[in-house]
Amino acid sequence: MKQLIEILEDVNPGVDYNTCTDLVDGGYLNSLSILAIVAELEEAFDIVISTVEVTPKNFNSAQSLWEMVLRLKEE
Repeated sequence: MKQLIEILEDVNPGVDYNTCTDLVDGGYLNSLSILAIVAELEEAFDIVISTVEVTPKNFNSAQSLWEMVLRLKEE
């Protein structure tokens, strides 16, 4: 999870990723930052994030992102 937070902070600094639960809905992440996060996560965790995974449900919080990463690592 720490590595995920570091990736988020590198892509889009200035957000409290430990507590924020509306990253997409609140406008903290835009489409470009989401694309950058997808690329970074795929490289860092050796996963493939398909377009069907790129939803507000999966990207609204660091916790939901982490759960997606763990799920994709198991597949």
